[in-house]
Amino acid sequence: MNIRAGLVSNTDIRMRSVLADLEVLPFLDFVMLSEEEGIEKPSQEIFRRACQRAGVRVNEALHVGDALVEDYEGAKATGLAALLLRRLGPKGEGEEKEEGEDLTTACCPFAVVEMYEEVVPKKTSVKKGLPEAATWNKSAREPKSGTTCWNLFTSCNHNSPGQIIISFNVLLGTMSLKAIVKCIVLSTVSAHAHLNHIAHVYAKPWAYEAREFLRSHAVGKPITFTVAHTVSSSDDDVQRDIGSAEIGGFDLATQLLKAGWAKLKDIKREPTEADIKNRELETEAKAAGKGIWNPHGPKARSVEYMMPTDSQAFITEWKGKSIDAIVEQVKDGSTLRVRLLLPDGDHQFVNITLTGVRSPRVASRPEETSEPLGEEAKYFTESRLLQRPVTVELVSLPTSTATPFQVSASAPAPTATIFIGNVLHPVGNIAEHLVSAGLARIVDWHAGMLAAGGKMERLRQAERSAKEKRLGLFANIAAPPIKANGAVAANGGPRHFDAVVIRVWSGDQISVAEKDGSKERRIQLSSVRAPKLSDPKQTHYANEAREFLRKRLIGKNVKVQVDFVRPREGEFDERECATVRYGNQQSNVAEQLIEKGLASVVRHRRDDEDRSPDYDKLMAAEQAAVTETRGIHSGKEFPSSKQPLNISESSNRATPFVNGFKRQGRIPAVVDYVAAGSRFKILIPKDNQVLTLVLGGIRAPRTARNPSEKSEPYGAEASEFAVRRYMQRDCEFEIYDVDRTGGFIGALYLNKTENAAITLVHEGLATVHSYSADSLPWSRQLYEAEEEAKKAKRKIWSDYDEEAEKAAAEEPQETDGGPLKTEYQDVIISDVRVHNGLNFSIQILNTEGIASLDKLMREFSLHHKTVAPAPPSTPKSGDLVSAKFSDGQWYRARVRRASPIKKEAEVTFIDYGNQDTVGFSSIRPLDPRFRSLPGQAHDARLSFIKLVGPESEYHTEAVDRFRQLCEGRKLISNTDSKEGSLLHLRLMDADEHKELLSSVNVDLLREGLATIDRKGCKYLHSYPAVLKKMQEATQAAKKDRLGIFEFGDVEEDE
Repeated sequence: MNIRAGLVSNTDIRMRSVLADLEVLPFLDFVMLSEEEGIEKPSQEIFRRACQRAGVRVNEALHVGDALVEDYEGAKATGLAALLLRRLGPKGEGEEKEEGEDLTTACCPFAVVEMYEEVVPKKTSVKKGLPEAATWNKSAREPKSGTTCWNLFTSCNHNSPGQIIISFNVLLGTMSLKAIVKCIVLSTVSAHAHLNHIAHVYAKPWAYEAREFLRSHAVGKPITFTVAHTVSSSDDDVQRDIGSAEIGGFDLATQLLKAGWAKLKDIKREPTEADIKNRELETEAKAAGKGIWNPHGPKARSVEYMMPTDSQAFITEWKGKSIDAIVEQVKDGSTLRVRLLLPDGDHQFVNITLTGVRSPRVASRPEETSEPLGEEAKYFTESRLLQRPVTVELVSLPTSTATPFQVSASAPAPTATIFIGNVLHPVGNIAEHLVSAGLARIVDWHAGMLAAGGKMERLRQAERSAKEKRLGLFANIAAPPIKANGAVAANGGPRHFDAVVIRVWSGDQISVAEKDGSKERRIQLSSVRAPKLSDPKQTHYANEAREFLRKRLIGKNVKVQVDFVRPREGEFDERECATVRYGNQQSNVAEQLIEKGLASVVRHRRDDEDRSPDYDKLMAAEQAAVTETRGIHSGKEFPSSKQPLNISESSNRATPFVNGFKRQGRIPAVVDYVAAGSRFKILIPKDNQVLTLVLGGIRAPRTARNPSEKSEPYGAEASEFAVRRYMQRDCEFEIYDVDRTGGFIGALYLNKTENAAITLVHEGLATVHSYSADSLPWSRQLYEAEEEAKKAKRKIWSDYDEEAEKAAAEEPQETDGGPLKTEYQDVIISDVRVHNGLNFSIQILNTEGIASLDKLMREFSLHHKTVAPAPPSTPKSGDLVSAKFSDGQWYRARVRRASPIKKEAEVTFIDYGNQDTVGFSSIRPLDPRFRSLPGQAHDARLSFIKLVGPESEYHTEAVDRFRQLCEGRKLISNTDSKEGSLLHLRLMDADEHKELLSSVNVDLLREGLATIDRKGCKYLHSYPAVLKKMQEATQAAKKDRLGIFEFGDVEEDE
């Protein structure tokens, strides 16, 4: 029968007769601990600590400890194995000690290789042909032939139940082992071959049962065997010694015969008394129907020697369940081949790599070289688990990649060649013992599989212990860098601080503002990798991850712990990597993100200590997401998200939406971007639209758009305030009008109650624009907020002097709002616009410019009929060009805004005031000879009055009435004021003009379609006669209940 026997190594010895089944005691550690602590006479306490490290029950080995403590010097001098065998493995009963024989070395010839002559008992010798160890004493005498009796510790081999394989692992240094292998053939019996591993044929009947009988009775127990002679084998390098073996005083061959698991060989000599006794045992077993003589035959079972074909189905069926098994082969310290004993009686062979650890690789071919300490790690596991009954927990299939998008969802699952699992012995988890001995390293990405029961934490603790003691793989490891636990991070910033999240850049990056300061810090979530927006396969999940963080963090108070600082590398800036916690439970948002399947965990290098302090928890969260097939682990592919439709691209595109927005009232949305203090990009998720929202009724300081520009005072502050308060927040907005660039004029509400315009004014970061504010239903709150900001001298009003303003108001003649010299001009209205109030363009008649324009347009038209088409070019804002209007004719124009992507530009026709969006194909460079004449269109508005606002049901009637009075007619105008290039005009009909104070302005008041602009018109009191005329017109409209006064007085009190 095959038995494998292992001698003492540098760390352990098998003591089946002393300890419980298969437990291990690290005797040499007893000496090492004593020497390290400088203890000359160690106590039982040192022995207890050695037992605890090996996971041995101390109470079952106390007498061994007594022996070691009593003879400590002998242990150091002769080796712990010899000492133990002297105490626990005495020679056979009746044997006498020969003269000169040292009992500390008897029966243990290979415990200390340097003592070859003293170690080998003088009455015995080793059979010739035994492989020599490299460090054996070269002066050792040639062993003599004869019979050798050894006390060994056995383990059963699975190749053939007719032989016993013995492996001596000889100490060659601190951790090096030399394996010396012998094969003993039981000379009196034969048994059925169990399995031919090369041909993979089925075993003969009863072969497995016979091997199991021997395995359960021999593995891990001391054995004494006698070698009669040796034969060589052509199949392998192992010599076969013919002889007999005893365990616990019982002959193995006899026990096999009694149990019916072997039969006697035919002998051609005269039977001896022992032969006759064995024949009687065999006859008794036959009569009793034991073992192979059972007339009913062996139990039927299916044995699968190959890995399961459908690996995924197998792992799904058995994952997390405890399966009894036998370790059949140890390939290296962390890779085993086991026989699973399934509940239905079938057997399945599988390859298993231990969860959470990896030992150095062992060479599988003679020409290959094992990794350092690979053989030692293999022996460590082999001596403890080979052919031992264990419990296996299958955990997972090997993960081919950490990025789920690299494998197609429809691709069939490949057949696995190995499973990841736990192999548990009654003493404990072999993985933990490997790591604590320095013979394996932790596999970080297995952390998620070991989350339950604190298994990963125990592995981490074992690794820390091995590193502190510099054991095995960690003997030469550099001391880990000491991470500062103080208040300062590596870049000089605070390591721990409270902050508010003000922006979410992606699924793994956010910006925060410290509570106790104004500094904005961009943070990368430690050890987290979010899906990439640039990858079409990942776009959907990238948006989902970003939205997940936005909903949970934006505007929330968080606690930030900077774990490490990633240095600047190439085009990537230095980045702080941190753990971010929020809420009453101080939840780690990275863990939640990964658990939802919206991000993965970074696989750090083995020596990379820059990682999240909650790395194992992150891996556990990822494992949960993989198990539940959430998010990126679901295998689902989504089409690339469509870009939101920008309905503010131009005035023509924006205008049709105004009425619909007005009917809806407040519309839920998200502030996608802050362009300036009062200008926002708004996303409407349900419609997948974006628009530009300009806050009505206020004016915020202008912010520089590029380095060449300069911001107005407090422009940057207004923009920063808006970013921190409104960026990426859920909001509501309502629309009143649209401006000439396509921006929607309206209001923005945060938390349903906070009006952004009022807040900006209150903080002194915007001023009230009275002309547009007066038409708003909340104009009173705007003026009140401005007054409060003035009194508190906030921001814009820091230099405000209330007395000086009052003095200026009392002397209007010294202000810019004084009356201008009366100057009547003949004009014609060339364009009317109703965005942001009533505005229009005029041409001044009876001037050289108009006459020149007529001549220029004739030449201009002829020029474009004869000139060759110009090569395509991209116009820029502010360029003077030739552009084709909707009537098919070419006119001079100025570019207001150009879009190279859409190949179109918004232009204003400088001679007529019209605005339009024109394709690049309808734009040509303006010939220099047509540039000299200034544009003949002038922007204007009605002075003293404001037309009823768009919120009024009379708005359309008022605009139509203005067109009826003015369009297509020659008018007389007087300029009452100028606001930059904008003219404030009184318009009078040239044909019906009788009274100087009569005008279109007064007519609109008289008909109840306009009101006096008391707050926006700063020059109002500079024209008392005009003001009186207009007041009379207003009173007449009220009296006759015309227009807006149809149901009473709607004006505010003066």
